[in-house]
Amino acid sequence: MTKFAVFVSTVFGIGDAPFAPGTVASLAALPIGYLILLFGGAPYLLLVCLFVIGLGIWASGLHAQSIGRDDPGSSAIDEVAGQFLAMLPLVPRGSTSDAIAVVAAFVLFRFFDIIKPWPISRLERLAGGMGIMADDIAAGLVSAALLFGALHWGLI
Repeated sequence: MTKFAVFVSTVFGIGDAPFAPGTVASLAALPIGYLILLFGGAPYLLLVCLFVIGLGIWASGLHAQSIGRDDPGSSAIDEVAGQFLAMLPLVPRGSTSDAIAVVAAFVLFRFFDIIKPWPISRLERLAGGMGIMADDIAAGLVSAALLFGALHWGLI
């Protein structure tokens, strides 16, 4: 079961990428999230996101426990969940503005995930899989709020 949890936590090995595994995982999440939005809308992406969050808490917690680290650098499922959350405000129209909005969701999420301003940084102190996932969930929610504002006010 632990091997499967590590496989899930690393997003099928993406987290083992030699350079910027979090960025690679976020990039991998973009087309999947966009397709879910395109064919199912935000409610379906939210359902998938909630599933990924639950799965991520379980898998990354076991992953961390199996290697004796609080937050394994190779755990990447948290980036997928956060990136999906950041994409929730998108309403696909099949136009160039979709690409701009997807790039904005990516840049915003990576910014907040890497910089981790307060209070996002405090969430890393939570124990186990919750601590691994919580800061990325918060970064995704902040990114979604900013993206929503940018879309609402016609900035994108």
